[in-house]
Amino acid sequence: MGKYYILFNPHAGNGVAEEKARELAVVLSAEDSVYDMTAVSSYKNLITDADADVIILGGDGTLNRFVNDTYELDLKNKIFICPIGTGNDFLRDLGMENATEPVEITKYLKNLPACDIDGKKQYFINGVGFGIDGYCCEEGDRQKAKNVKKVNYTAIAIKGLLFHFKSRKAKITVDGVEYSFKKAWLAPCMNGRYYGGGMMPTPDQDRLNEERTLSVMLYHGLGKLGALMLFPKIFKGEHVKKTKKVAVLTGKEIIAEFDQPCAAQIDGETVLNVSKCRFISSKIAEKEAEKKEAVMA
Repeated sequence: MGKYYILFNPHAGNGVAEEKARELAVVLSAEDSVYDMTAVSSYKNLITDADADVIILGGDGTLNRFVNDTYELDLKNKIFICPIGTGNDFLRDLGMENATEPVEITKYLKNLPACDIDGKKQYFINGVGFGIDGYCCEEGDRQKAKNVKKVNYTAIAIKGLLFHFKSRKAKITVDGVEYSFKKAWLAPCMNGRYYGGGMMPTPDQDRLNEERTLSVMLYHGLGKLGALMLFPKIFKGEHVKKTKKVAVLTGKEIIAEFDQPCAAQIDGETVLNVSKCRFISSKIAEKEAEKKEAVMA
């Protein structure tokens, strides 16, 4: 049998992650290799065997946290994921959302893009939502804090469009070229095609494209009812046909700014009171990291 590190997020999959992890450990004869990710203080000290496979049980948020905790460690291990999250947009992008066995994802965790919000750099897997999607995550967090058993994000989005969320003026700068949009509802910057539990804001985005470019989608120029009526088309990527109301811009450095702050979400994790986001491709992120290391040396 091989060697394994089996990592689980106790909050993923409605709390069944640990049970699934221990079941998997029995199958792999690795009962002593199960770890609660929330209790890991140092992956550098934990993952010391480069020949051992790492198996993660969780969803996109779990994977995001793992990546940001280990990205600069440059792990040599093979990485697998068992999808038990609520969204699983990462595996949906790979056409494997219904996988029942661990899926190897090693190559997809290299050369990742990063976002900068208020000076904090964070790598992301799927995308960073800016606008009503961030509002939905914010409201979802409120409901979870009140012990709501099943948060209905579609209902939150509909109520947000009609009553609670106000559109913004947006300025988007792509590789130095500036664009302005009125009544902007959404401005997600995407590494893959999917986010938000099956929404496809950028249907042509390829996370492994040679230039590692990113895509930002602007959902704009619509009143409340118009925005609500077009919204369902995002789940099939058909909204991009409405070119007067939907714009998709592609580049290596994207800066999104709203005239009023709102919540953002990074692979499903909420960030409050954001007015400006900077997104950079893996190639730019690498160059900036090299410069930082040179200055510190």
